[in-house]
Amino acid sequence: MSLTVDALIVLASVFASAFFSGAETALTAASRARMHALEMDGDQSAKLVNRLIAMRGRLISAMLFGGQIVNIAVSAFATSVLVALAGDRGVVYATAIMTAMIVIFGEVLPKTVAIAYPDRVSLLIAPVVSFFVTIFWPVVAAIETFVRGLLWLCGMRASERQSIASGHEELRGAVDLLHREGGVARSERDMFGALLELDEIEVSEVMIHRTNMGTINADLPPADLIREVLASPYTRLPLWRGQPDNIIGVLHAKDLFRALAAAGGDSSRIDIEDIALDVWFIPDTTTLRDQLQAFLRRKTHFAMVVDEYGVVMGLVTLEDIIEEIVGDIKDEHDVAAQGMRPQPDGSVIVEGSVTIRDLNRAMDWTLPDEEATTIAGLVIHEARAIPEPRQAFIFHGFRFEVLRKNRNRIAALRISAVTAPKGKGQEKDQESEGDAAVRD
Repeated sequence: MSLTVDALIVLASVFASAFFSGAETALTAASRARMHALEMDGDQSAKLVNRLIAMRGRLISAMLFGGQIVNIAVSAFATSVLVALAGDRGVVYATAIMTAMIVIFGEVLPKTVAIAYPDRVSLLIAPVVSFFVTIFWPVVAAIETFVRGLLWLCGMRASERQSIASGHEELRGAVDLLHREGGVARSERDMFGALLELDEIEVSEVMIHRTNMGTINADLPPADLIREVLASPYTRLPLWRGQPDNIIGVLHAKDLFRALAAAGGDSSRIDIEDIALDVWFIPDTTTLRDQLQAFLRRKTHFAMVVDEYGVVMGLVTLEDIIEEIVGDIKDEHDVAAQGMRPQPDGSVIVEGSVTIRDLNRAMDWTLPDEEATTIAGLVIHEARAIPEPRQAFIFHGFRFEVLRKNRNRIAALRISAVTAPKGKGQEKDQESEGDAAVRD
């Protein structure tokens, strides 16, 4: 056999090794979502790629089997040729030459191309890969049976493998990765993440607390009641009687004005209870996904939230849930104040009633919200006490200074990032702030 033919056989073998190596990498890294979309559009190559991905174990075994056969065969062939040409030193030459060629051209180069363009490469090589998977199937099946037997002897079941991450976690991780790489804007990442978290968030975390609810005394004279409705920025208002927690109905401004028009403008002829809507009470542990679906089923946008004892905790609306997904929605009647005021020195003055989730979203922070809903609740939880004005605490990488306190409620805080990292034992150290300036 001539030297030219020997060289061609070696090159063909290295090319085959590169094919098997690149095919395994490309098909493993290919986007299943994109391939599914292409298959839905009628792309037959994408359909074939999806079939190969579905039998991932058989695919990887076939590619490894093919690559190992080629690598072993070409190494043996090159060794025999070089031994014939250079004697015993041919073994050293063959080892050095074939190691360099297989590593560079048979492994690194094809894997680099495949990982850079996994979808494109997968669509291109899918028919050939499918052919080799079919040809190697008997041997691969025997290998799989042998491997499963070994795993069984070790007390493991290959068929019982489960993904560590859930589908939601994988989606969230993919979106976070795309955001870090610049492919997804922060607002889009936040919306997608909030949508995936609807099952994890309870209405108690997004509701309007009872201390901030706009309500109306049902015993007010109709004329005063109409003035209250006109002065309110809301169209639906809870009605109470006797005490604010005794909610007897929900008054819709449109229903009130219809009744006023029907009465010829005479407010004394209006019976508020006749036009009030029934109250819908929901438990505070309802998830946002369940409540969203309930709003859609009942075709209503307003519900009162109660705790396990039936005590009114607040109210939640359809807009509250939508805002959790898309961010704050403002119209011409909304109050402009957000409860957060960034300062020139980089700190932020925050009202104690601001929720941790809203603060994290507005400032792109990651303060924990497992133990508390509001920023005041977080400070009280970490301090294990109700702090006094001028006291400051450092935890979770931020400095929290209490500015104002209303009875037992923290009314306002100043929050600033800690520039120098604290030691592990100093995360929650209280600072002496006797001369701190207290400002609104």
